[in-house]
Amino acid sequence: VQLVESGGGLVQAGGSLRLSCAASGFTFDDYAIGWFRQGPGTEREGVSYISRTSDSSDRSTYYSGSVKGRFTITSDNAKNTVYLQMNSLKPEDTAVYYCAASAITRGSSWDEPDEYDYWGQGTQVTVSS
Repeated sequence: VQLVESGGGLVQAGGSLRLSCAASGFTFDDYAIGWFRQGPGTEREGVSYISRTSDSSDRSTYYSGSVKGRFTITSDNAKNTVYLQMNSLKPEDTAVYYCAASAITRGSSWDEPDEYDYWGQGTQVTVSS
């Protein structure tokens, strides 16, 4: 099982980045995918979530209040990849971003790290002011 994030980097405030999470080694349709981030000295926090295709082709998405309206999560099941489009980036978005896969979580607990089975290694996002 492998989750590989990419797309991080250094960007000025107001800029955009698109993160990718490429999955392999498990049945992608059976897993919900979450994006989390962890800044220096902070706990890992949920950023966004997309529900599993096996529950419904009309997938649910969730966002934390701090990113709602600026970030968009999408999925390309043909490529087993989930994307996080991040616009209007702010210095407080600086963190290591992780994607994670969960076979059990539903919408009510999407932002609980313990609900997730597999994690990527993370990709650094740095937003300069």
